[in-house]
Amino acid sequence: MLKYTLRRVVSGTLVLGIVSAIVFAIFYILPSDPARLACGKSCTPELVARIQVALELDQTLPIQYGRFIKGIFVGRTYLENTDASRECGAPCLGYSYQTDLPVTELLMDRLPATLSIAVGASILWLLIGLSSGIISALRRGTWIDRTSQSFALAAASLQIYFVGLILQFIFVDKLAWLPMPGYTSPFDYPLDWAKQMVLPWLTLAFLLSAIYSRLTRSGMIETMGEDFVRTARAKGLSNRDINLKHVLRAAMTPIVTVFGLDLGSLLGGAVITEYVFNIPGLGKLSTEAVTNLDLPVVTGTVLFAAFFIITANILVDLLYSVLDPKVRLT
Repeated sequence: MLKYTLRRVVSGTLVLGIVSAIVFAIFYILPSDPARLACGKSCTPELVARIQVALELDQTLPIQYGRFIKGIFVGRTYLENTDASRECGAPCLGYSYQTDLPVTELLMDRLPATLSIAVGASILWLLIGLSSGIISALRRGTWIDRTSQSFALAAASLQIYFVGLILQFIFVDKLAWLPMPGYTSPFDYPLDWAKQMVLPWLTLAFLLSAIYSRLTRSGMIETMGEDFVRTARAKGLSNRDINLKHVLRAAMTPIVTVFGLDLGSLLGGAVITEYVFNIPGLGKLSTEAVTNLDLPVVTGTVLFAAFFIITANILVDLLYSVLDPKVRLT
């Protein structure tokens, strides 16, 4: 297990290195003037010249990329040996010349809001999706099954911005049961934090639980026809033990795969959700960076999102051996 884990971590690191090379090429090699892009909309010739020096665009591409990677692991000093020098501690993902702050600091400042959305919503959609999927599989063909899956199909057809605005209109504008969505630190005001997060949680759970419900139902129905399930029934095991310990466990493999990708993507930035509810998370930061042409922040958010997705995939691979005894880690 330890050997497999180390191998997956090494392979994930290599993939992240390839992603960093692609991102560096897209943002710093393909553009004719990377300094002008990094400068943003409100730019002056003096600032462009300073960014050219800071990014060391006069150096060869291998040196530029090498220092870019070095900054991620050990940090970097921009405009070294000048009065305008800027320290960027590890992991240094760049320096925003529009906000005059390291990109990592901006990301860490927005990460708690995105974490609040992703973790809370994922718990809700798993509880709702798995529960409805299990009930539909066990009551296959009944009105409960048809109603549940019809509702899931309708929910999966909707969009986040539509559901989010409808829920906000009902619970905030009309009924006044909830405050306007936003972000407050859960360590300072936990109740306010929970109230402001309810609508984003419900919106994501409403849409994604539909997908998990259908996945759970189809996986369980398919597993119920397997030979090992018939053998368990022949041995006299109770339906409860068969359904929970054997059928559901075997059906969880594709669900874990999708969950890892969904959670990794959300941790990289719930762009539409944060934009709809005006929550200052990583997704909102990325849209602001694109709008303002803040190239270092765009680069940093892309690498940050890639890190979360790769990490989620590694954890999913490790969970396979726990959920499915047929999987062998070699």
